Amino acid sequence: MAGNAAETAIGAVVLAAAAGFLAYAANTTGVSGPTDSYEIHANFRSVEGISLGSDVRLAGVKVGSVTGLELNPLTFRADTTIAVNSGIVLPDDSAIMISSEGLLGGNFVELIPGGSEFNLDPGGEILDTQGAVSLISLLLKFVTGKEE
Repeated sequence: MAGNAAETAIGAVVLAAAAGFLAYAANTTGVSGPTDSYEIHANFRSVEGISLGSDVRLAGVKVGSVTGLELNPLTFRADTTIAVNSGIVLPDDSAIMISSEGLLGGNFVELIPGGSEFNLDPGGEILDTQGAVSLISLLLKFVTGKEE
């Protein structure tokens, strides 16, 4: 009987440790719970390195995430839907671009607020966009000296 009690105690410790790791992972990745947000839209020439759930940052601080990506068959551009925390109010002339965390880092979506006194409505579209810059194409231009 003593063996069963020890096994039960060890099992409880293992389950508590697993629950702790899950809570830590959820807190670290930002999926700990739903946040109040609104959607905005933008279309890019290239969204290379961006996927669903990618960070949306303003001044380096995460303020949202990418919630939708699909190819527009008429314009051949990537229609992107972004959820932004409801506490963030953007001017309607704001810009949006895909930035890199560094040479070996991943890509994220960066919001650049404009100076308009009118705000972007929920469900609105940011028109000033800049797509991802391909590191390979930049290196090829540098090495070959050709623009393609």
